[in-house]
Order: sequence, then structure tokens, then C-alpha cells
Amino acid sequence: MAASLAKAKRKGQRKSVNILIVTFLFGAALLALLILLSWTDIKSYRLPDKLTYPLMIVGLVEGYIADATFDRLIGMTAGYLIFLTIEYGFRALRGKDGLGRGDAKLLAAGGAWCGWAGLPFIILIASGFGLLAALILSVRRSTENGRIPFGPFLAVGIFMVWTAHRYVQAIG
Repeated sequence: MAASLAKAKRKGQRKSVNILIVTFLFGAALLALLILLSWTDIKSYRLPDKLTYPLMIVGLVEGYIADATFDRLIGMTAGYLIFLTIEYGFRALRGKDGLGRGDAKLLAAGGAWCGWAGLPFIILIASGFGLLAALILSVRRSTENGRIPFGPFLAVGIFMVWTAHRYVQAIG
């Protein structure tokens, strides 16, 4: 009896280590792609499809492994539609672009990684950091064309929400 309990305990520990390794690898991939997207957006005001689409796919794969595929699909769709609606609404009201389509795709990727329940937190964190940056830049008058890339702020929000979710799962 004691031997079978010890064997079960070792098996459970191995499973925990495997989950930890997989989570670390997904987190590293997420962080690497978000840094690359942020850098690209800062330099060119673009979030290329060749980076946002793989980010969505890897997020959905991670969701499949976490048994949250439906939640992630809803998050991806809702994230895209939320920013698409804001993009069209801003253009209709102001006659100029406010958000780019890349921002909508990046929020869709955020939904693929964090699910629909993470979207409000991603948007809140990104908006807060974006407003802070806009305030700092306006005081220093250092924006060359009045544009601020929003992708880096979305990236921070996505990574913070995903990491917080993993932390809560680990201790909960």
C-alpha cells in the first residue's frame, strides 16, 4: 500500500513538473512574440499579420491544452470585434484613424491567450499605460506626429493578464 502511494505521489510530481515546463515554454513564446510585435509597432506603427496570426494560433493551442478552447475562441472573436467597432466608430466620428487593424488583431490574440474574461483587464491595463504615456509625451511635447503606438501597451496587458491567470491557477 505504501509503495503504491509513493508511486502515485511521484507520478503526480512528474505531472506537475511537466505542466510547469509546458507553461514556461508557452510563456516564453508569448513574451518573445509580444516583444517582437511591440518593437515593430514602435518602429513602424505596424503590427504585421505574420506575427499576430501565429500568436493567435499558439494561444489557441495553449487553450486546447488547458481545456479552454471555446473560451479562447470567444475571446479571440470578441477581442477582434471590440476593437474593430471602436476603429469604425472613431473614424465615423472624427474622420481619421484612431486604432489600426493590427491593434484589433493583437487584442484578438490576447483573447486567444487569456479568454473572453481577460479582455476587459487587458484593455484596462493597456489603456491605463497608454494614457500615462500620452500624458508624459504631451508634457514633454515629444510626439513627432501626435501618434502613439498602442501595440506595446496591449502587449503589456496581455502578458500581465496571462501571467496573473497562471499564478492564480498555480496557488488556487
